[in-house]
This record gives sequence, C-alpha cells and structure tokens, in this order.
Amino acid sequence: MNDKDLSTGAAEPAAASSACPHPFTQLPGDPSLVLVTNLDLGTKKLDVMKKVSKAISETTGKPESYIGVSITDNASVIFGGSDKPCALGNLYSIGAISMENNGQMQSKITDILEEFGLKEDRMYINFWDMPRANVGWSRRTFAG
Repeated sequence: MNDKDLSTGAAEPAAASSACPHPFTQLPGDPSLVLVTNLDLGTKKLDVMKKVSKAISETTGKPESYIGVSITDNASVIFGGSDKPCALGNLYSIGAISMENNGQMQSKITDILEEFGLKEDRMYINFWDMPRANVGWSRRTFAG
C-alpha cells in the first residue's frame, strides 16, 4: 500500500523506491521515462526517443542533457484485454511533476507515437515526483 502526502499526491520516499520494480528505472536521468510498448518503432526508434526527450525538456524546463529515455518496443503488452497498439510508462522527476506538466507530457508523447498507430486512449503514463534522496547519479544521490 502506498502512503501518499495528501497535499501534493507525491509518494513518500519508501513508497517511491518500492513502487519502481522495473530494472530500467536504475538508468540515470532526471527526469527519466521508461516506456514499454507493443508498437514496432523499427529504424525510427532513436528518432522517437530523441523527440520524447526534447518534449520532456520543453515541458519540465530541465536541460535535455539530464534526461534519460528508455523505450522497449515490440514488447508483450495488452491494454484493456486487447493487444491493439498500446503503451505503459513511468516518468520520474525531481520536481516539475504537476497536473499541467503531466497533461502536456502525456499529450506530446501521444502525438509522437500516433504515427505508429497508437490511439490516445491506449497509453498510461504514471508520473512520479521523486524525493532527492531517492535519485542517484554520479556516485551519490541528489540529496548529497
């Protein structure tokens, strides 16, 4: 069970670390997006990742040099009991997680993936406001 700070909706530190079971969540980056999809991005995968990275940077105001993006395509994913094109993702950030930013990022990422047949109602992205002590980089956490 996740304990949440009701004023912000942010998970407390213990909940944030236990709620991130995917091994790719250990990739560097603040913010970082881990997305799994049954879409075949083919030779355009790197281009898609760069577009997503730029969209996250523009929305959060964070330098693109800090952003990590991992997309696993051709994955075994279903949504609503169907294997029609779909995606599931988690976006982690120290700050910049807000109703406005989250909606903008959801929309921009959907726009990027529509070219491959993804419909707007076939993707969930969970947005995680990470405590500084729970994000590591360069042999330390952002808390010190």
